[in-house]
Amino acid sequence: MADANLAQDTRATIEAQIIELRNEMGRLSKSLQARASDAAEEAEDAFETVKARANGAAKTVRRQAHAVSEAIGENPGTAAAVLSSAGVMGLLVGFAAGYILASGSRR
Repeated sequence: MADANLAQDTRATIEAQIIELRNEMGRLSKSLQARASDAAEEAEDAFETVKARANGAAKTVRRQAHAVSEAIGENPGTAAAVLSSAGVMGLLVGFAAGYILASGSRR
């Protein structure tokens, strides 16, 4: 008889713990859903902000490119001189960097 009462008490304790665990799982699930929803809203807000800034930057680049193309169209000689000078400077910088790297590897 004592074994039957002990078994019944153990079973009742286990069932109570199972109910408590289910309730805790439900609370955790609701908490996770709320956090996931908040994170999704924050991500959406961040995306919209980045999208708006990218659109603004694209408009600025278009305006500047248009201004540059107009300046080149109005002054083709100056544009050619500036671009060729930049090319020569790039070539000289490349040779200098190559010389420095080559002399550093011989040491």
